Amino acid sequence: MIDYSEYLSFLCSALESQNKKKLILSENTSLVADIGLSSLEVMEFIEKIEDHFDISIPLNILPDVNTIGDLATKVRQLNL
Repeated sequence: MIDYSEYLSFLCSALESQNKKKLILSENTSLVADIGLSSLEVMEFIEKIEDHFDISIPLNILPDVNTIGDLATKVRQLNL
């Protein structure tokens, strides 16, 4: 079983290409406020996660996802 830190690590590395401000990405990094992802970029990122982990992420959870840590937690729950 994959643990939280592995999800977090994948998400941070997958976001590096979007990290135009060159922030140090952590579980507290905001996807929109800090990284500046547009809604289209968020959807493309969700698709990348779904493909990587072979899961389906329901769009209704996205309002509860603000940080990389929030997303790692949700992806882990969906992948259990």
